[in-house]
Amino acid sequence: MNAIDMAIRAAAANITLSGVTKAYDAETVVIPPMDVELRAGEFTVVLGPSGCGKSTLLQMIAGLERVSGGTIVIGGRQVQDLEPKHRGCAMVFQNYALYPHMSVFDNIAYSLKVSGMAKPERIERVGAVAKMLGLSDFLGRKPGQLSGGQRQRVAIGRAIVREPGVLLFDEPLSNLDAQLRHDMRVELAELHRRIGATTVFVTHDQVEAMTLADRILILNKGRIEQFDTPKAIYHQPASVFVAKFIGAPPMNILPVTGDGAVLRLADGQVVAQARLTGAYQLGIRPEDILIGGTANGQVVTSALRFREDLGSHAILAAELGSSVVRIATPFGVEIPDHSQLSLNFPASRLHLFDAESGKAIPSAFGAN
Repeated sequence: MNAIDMAIRAAAANITLSGVTKAYDAETVVIPPMDVELRAGEFTVVLGPSGCGKSTLLQMIAGLERVSGGTIVIGGRQVQDLEPKHRGCAMVFQNYALYPHMSVFDNIAYSLKVSGMAKPERIERVGAVAKMLGLSDFLGRKPGQLSGGQRQRVAIGRAIVREPGVLLFDEPLSNLDAQLRHDMRVELAELHRRIGATTVFVTHDQVEAMTLADRILILNKGRIEQFDTPKAIYHQPASVFVAKFIGAPPMNILPVTGDGAVLRLADGQVVAQARLTGAYQLGIRPEDILIGGTANGQVVTSALRFREDLGSHAILAAELGSSVVRIATPFGVEIPDHSQLSLNFPASRLHLFDAESGKAIPSAFGAN
């Protein structure tokens, strides 16, 4: 661990938002009052669809957007009224925001030069960051002579060279192709393990969230739907919104009605045993549905509609009353087109949600 690693790890700071809100007028409230704490040294991913307020939240932490109300505390200091340069944060943007006429060295060193750091120290610090990010051989090049992944590493280097306690990323991988996104995810994960900065990473990509995050904060119309580990969010979603947003394909959600003994689908088939009455929404992951079999669950019949062969596995779409369910099947399972399927819904894999609010009803079928 070099001096920059140790300095950033030591500077890592808690971020606490208390009653933070953002509104442009009475009719346009982007972030309703929000209370949340991001732990020092944690990699937090803010995840949600376009327009949910995730970039606005990041920019309020950075100081690029003023809050309409509430307080932001970073490392024990209230910062909501401070200029960005006084908050101890560094930000990496979606479009890299590099100076095209400057070399890689000068791009990384720019903030150090502006702050008045002596040239020998600038050279030493930029050299250490370049070595860390695999840029040592490119310091004399201009951004236009670099690949997309290299430009992204320059943007990251420019951020961490300041030894910030908080690193903010605004969809930094969205301009890269699929292979490069994968490679950069690995690099970011390794970088975080090394330097330990408090990291807030905004994305709409669930794969980035699931693979990078210590905890994921899922936003829906500016409100927090769930804030938990990737494992908990996948296996115990707090709402229908989370269940359908996480997973590829997402969780199947089926309208059901309880008569006090069983839950029935719209076509009358019994899908689960439960002492519940009224309308609910039943959830099950595609990989948890069994075809045929006699596992501990209710069996329903359906008609295969179409299949997607993905090499390692296939996704089947089957008609179940007025709904379509998706089933993930492992490689080698052969099912003829237009088959009638017997689907087994294991009780331990079922999730139940309120029909109106969409909130999860815990312990409806025991532990999931």
